[in-house]
Amino acid sequence: MKDKIIPFLPDGDFYRKRAMQAMQREQFSDAEKYYKRALELNPDDALTHMEYGVFIMEVGRFEDAYELLQTADDLDPNNEETTFYLAEVHAHLGLLREAKQYALKYVAMAPDGVFVEEAHEISEFADQEELFVEEGEQLDGEVIFRQEKARRMMEQGDFEDAIEVLEDLLVDYPKTWAVHNNLALAYFYIGKEKHAEDILYDVLREEKGNIHALCNLAVFFYYNRDEERLNSMMELLSKIKPYQFEQRYKLGATFALTGRYEEAYHWLRSLQKRGFEGDVGYYFWLANAAYFTGHRKVAEQANEALLKLDPTKEGFEPWKSLDEELDTDSYEEDVPFLIEKISNPYHSERMLGLYLVGKSSHLQEILSHPGYIDVEKLTAAEQLFLAHSLNYSFKVTTPFEKALKKALAICDLLYEEYKPLDEQGVQLFQMWFSLCENALEQKYMFSNVHALAAAADFMFQSSHDKKVTKKSIAENYSVSVATLSKYIQELLQFLPYSKE
Repeated sequence: MKDKIIPFLPDGDFYRKRAMQAMQREQFSDAEKYYKRALELNPDDALTHMEYGVFIMEVGRFEDAYELLQTADDLDPNNEETTFYLAEVHAHLGLLREAKQYALKYVAMAPDGVFVEEAHEISEFADQEELFVEEGEQLDGEVIFRQEKARRMMEQGDFEDAIEVLEDLLVDYPKTWAVHNNLALAYFYIGKEKHAEDILYDVLREEKGNIHALCNLAVFFYYNRDEERLNSMMELLSKIKPYQFEQRYKLGATFALTGRYEEAYHWLRSLQKRGFEGDVGYYFWLANAAYFTGHRKVAEQANEALLKLDPTKEGFEPWKSLDEELDTDSYEEDVPFLIEKISNPYHSERMLGLYLVGKSSHLQEILSHPGYIDVEKLTAAEQLFLAHSLNYSFKVTTPFEKALKKALAICDLLYEEYKPLDEQGVQLFQMWFSLCENALEQKYMFSNVHALAAAADFMFQSSHDKKVTKKSIAENYSVSVATLSKYIQELLQFLPYSKE
């Protein structure tokens, strides 16, 4: 009789140990895969949650570590190590009151434990930092953490998920007005503007002077071009004199967004004078407010600080938009027109909008609204048009990318001829982008940039003015009449014809 073969079935503990071995060999991606597999097989194992949490805390993923360690504590609330690591992760997240609570709890649980000295250090650090926290600033750590989680989701465009987190939070903390404010923003960015306003008015009924609710309403009025209500709200905000850093920042950013630069500079600069260490948004708005109020040196310093925090903001200096005199009546400066184009159901119209956004002084304003452009939903061509508008270079490796780069060069030639755009210029570009869309679909390579720009220009002008000649157009674009004629014939095949 043959011996029975007992199959080996690795369990959660097996993968947990494999993860530890991978960590010791500094194979961190393998370690994470093993921890994830261990939790799939044994989701109620407190030890695996704790070890995985400590692992990702050490690589700086504090929010994820917080959730894993919190789960470990729920599963085994008497584990001394989990208690200490909860103190450590709360300290990393800046939740010092909770960090101190867990540190003291650890000391009480394990007075001779291996982490007693570190626990005392966390507790003392929390005591020192508490002296510098303004009265009324401290919120429950759970509220702060879950709000931060929702904020990250909103930054990534996951508004529906953020709404779910915020609404769950309101079940436990219904009077936390900051959560209501963030929820209103999330609804606004998915187009539920009336509901978003209703949330803010509910907040103001409960807390009449809530600065964040007032500022958010101003932002809504601004983006909706509701000048009457915006002016009324800004007049009210100009009478408010907040003390707290956060409120001054919110007020200053709102004044800057809406073009009230004197008030914006007053509040944002006052923070700097009081030692405020700003983030990307703060330095961006300070640079704009300072520049447009004549404080060039402060603007340059703020822009330098901005680029240190976020190098991708290079090219958004406020003085760049004024290198050339703007025509405020041109379509490039018409924000509702641009928003309608980038939101248009037709692909060619969206490409036109994404191209013209890059020619507008309102570029940053439009980009700062998360609801206007969802990069993940853009087609490949649309993403490259947006990259061009942002002055991003992209590697040309495929035939499609080569064709699109030449199409962009043709756009630039036509724009030089017709800028600033009036109604005629817009009609030309609408024709060109219809041609461009069809040509890209048919894998046309746009081989001669100048000749194709000339061909598009002639096709447009000749449809409006029978006196226009091929010779005059050809000379303007430095091509021969024969070459122009050739490329007119090539472009004609891409004209959209309606079927009778």
